[in-house]
Amino acid sequence: MKGVRKRISFRIGLIFTAIVMGEILVTVGIASLLSGLLDITGISATVWLWIFSILIGGALSWYVNHRILKPITRLSDAMDRVAAGEFNVTLASHSRIREIRNIYEKFNLMTGELRSTEILQRDFISNVSHEIKTPINAIEGYVTLLQSTENIDETEEIYIEKILLNTRRLSELVGNILLLSKLENCSIEAGGTCFRLDEQIRLAIMLLEPKWQEKELGFDVELEELTYYGNTGLLCHVWSNLIGNAVKFSPRGGEVTLRLWEEGERLCFSVADQGEGISPEVQKRMFQQFYQGDSSHKAEGNGLGLTLAKRILDLCGGEIFGENLREGGCRFTVYLQKTEKLNKT
Repeated sequence: MKGVRKRISFRIGLIFTAIVMGEILVTVGIASLLSGLLDITGISATVWLWIFSILIGGALSWYVNHRILKPITRLSDAMDRVAAGEFNVTLASHSRIREIRNIYEKFNLMTGELRSTEILQRDFISNVSHEIKTPINAIEGYVTLLQSTENIDETEEIYIEKILLNTRRLSELVGNILLLSKLENCSIEAGGTCFRLDEQIRLAIMLLEPKWQEKELGFDVELEELTYYGNTGLLCHVWSNLIGNAVKFSPRGGEVTLRLWEEGERLCFSVADQGEGISPEVQKRMFQQFYQGDSSHKAEGNGLGLTLAKRILDLCGGEIFGENLREGGCRFTVYLQKTEKLNKT
């Protein structure tokens, strides 16, 4: 590989050298051929040399940009997309430069292998999740029965509660993986029914009541009465995750701010907390699967919440953005487009 890279660099350098030498020779040759005309026009040979040098240099610069630099720029943009997790990128090249064609072919081979690996990994996780979901549900059911039996001492009750807690966490993880798999395979329809967004968000707040009451959090809520046409179950995942994250990262006794409003053809929702904010490194990767930027809260989640929210909103044609606030904490904002069925109602 090192020898191949050296050979490619040598050939591209040789091409640039040939272009520069060609420009010099062509400029000098044309200026010499027209030297008889220079006296007639009254323009000095130096001026003509500059004119031809600029014209020929401009033409050669365009050629270099079109044949060499532009393909390299396309490759750089494609590599940025791959680095962001988009593996379905392919590049087609009709360049006469063999090295450019070879680089494109190797890039397409790399993305093809990455796609295959991603599909294999996704199918493996999905199949394993399907297999372990049933025994997890059985364990949870039996532990619940044990909890309701008599003649268990305090220590046994503590063990049962811990088993039940971790079983439910594992069950939630498996459920999220299966939902993510369905979203990525586009096996869930985004459509649904008309419903009130503000009522659904209030319901999400109430479902999280044990968590925010434990931290003695307050809520500053301003929700407009807005109706949306879509999948109620999927969007409920979005609100529960975003509000749950705000509760998780807020300090004890803090406040969570919720807003829902209409902005032209968009419906907007924002949730802000008073936590420590999001570091630049976390901002780059916060929508990746299983990524958790704050290790102190790993026991409270599985790193799939924001990934699910992003996938659901992509399916619904919506967007989500995260940002830090000047006064501290962070804010997530969701934008949903009004649907045609909603506009007709």
